[in-house]
Amino acid sequence: MIIEFDSDVFRWAAREDSSWFFTAVPPELGAEIREIPRPYRGFGSVRVRAHIGGSEWTTSIFPLAQTDSYVLPLKKAVRDAEQLVDGGPVTVRLEVLDG
Repeated sequence: MIIEFDSDVFRWAAREDSSWFFTAVPPELGAEIREIPRPYRGFGSVRVRAHIGGSEWTTSIFPLAQTDSYVLPLKKAVRDAEQLVDGGPVTVRLEVLDG
């Protein structure tokens, strides 16, 4: 399964000094991902290959509590290479590897 979406970058708000940044998969696409039969992984994570601009990497998306959405962690190397900033827009292409 391959999905594409536009979203915003956000900083993990649990800690003021956090350097963790994410973007959220829209709930309607998250609901489709949840329907894919796959083995359970820690924290309900789903393995994906992520593409943003010219950057590509393999990672996992994680369910967002009490929603159908997932969050994609954005590592510093990708944020720097693609000039992503907190609150800024991002276009993502995800290839779901589980399932």
